[in-house]
Amino acid sequence: QVQLVESGGGLVQAGESLRLSCAASGRTFSANPMGWFRQAPGKEREFVATISWSGGSTDYTDSVKGRFTISRDKAKNTVYLQMSSLQPEDTAVYYCAARSYVSGYTSTFSRAREYNYWGQGTQVTVSP
Repeated sequence: QVQLVESGGGLVQAGESLRLSCAASGRTFSANPMGWFRQAPGKEREFVATISWSGGSTDYTDSVKGRFTISRDKAKNTVYLQMSSLQPEDTAVYYCAARSYVSGYTSTFSRAREYNYWGQGTQVTVSP
């Protein structure tokens, strides 16, 4: 059974940092693109960051560029999201996603429908 398990969420104050982790089990995703999405209360799920299966290409939504960094450790079958300078508007449930469809070496994907595995999410709350 394939599982993506997020961890690292919590309550922080504005300006602080958090690192989210997403550990995959049941199969290896070392050759698959992965991404992070988030969903705030009353809003649709939105793209945050993505990393190619090579790890050499990344993409971010404009609101987190320069503050968030996505990375992966293939040996650990884990992807990370380092979040710095957090703001109250970053408050959301953060979801990890993996894509098992054929993908280019440097391809990145920013649409939820392009991923077919999802974690359960981890809550990030940023107080003013």
